[in-house]
Amino acid sequence: MTAVRVEAVVSATDEVLNACHRLIPQLSSSSSPITAGELAEIVNGDSTVLFAARNDGEIVGLLTLVVFRIPTGVRAWIEDVVVDGSARGRGVGEALNHRAIEEAKRRGAKTVDLTSRPSREAANRLYQRIGFVRRDTNVYRFDA
Repeated sequence: MTAVRVEAVVSATDEVLNACHRLIPQLSSSSSPITAGELAEIVNGDSTVLFAARNDGEIVGLLTLVVFRIPTGVRAWIEDVVVDGSARGRGVGEALNHRAIEEAKRRGAKTVDLTSRPSREAANRLYQRIGFVRRDTNVYRFDA
């Protein structure tokens, strides 16, 4: 595998949509396929940045960064990190996360948070290795 290149997606192209359709099921089997309009909403949003990792020109990973202001400051969340099964263990996830953290800092974020299922052992090791610290908190979800 050659060097991984991470870029912010600036246009909701068919290539990116096809990559989403190929990669997102590797992250979540219950998610509906994203539409071109939904992808455009993410790419064109002021608070979201979609990053794509490329190897030999092919998109092999995706990560979404969400940056937002709240009364206590600017915060950031990393969401929907997915690396193609054929590219795992080769630095793609690390490159995506470093690029997202860099962008979050550039936008003034005080913190960058993410969640990861305990069953994703390699991902959890990666997050701890690059400096994320497990928080003593509860995460709650309300299905709307």
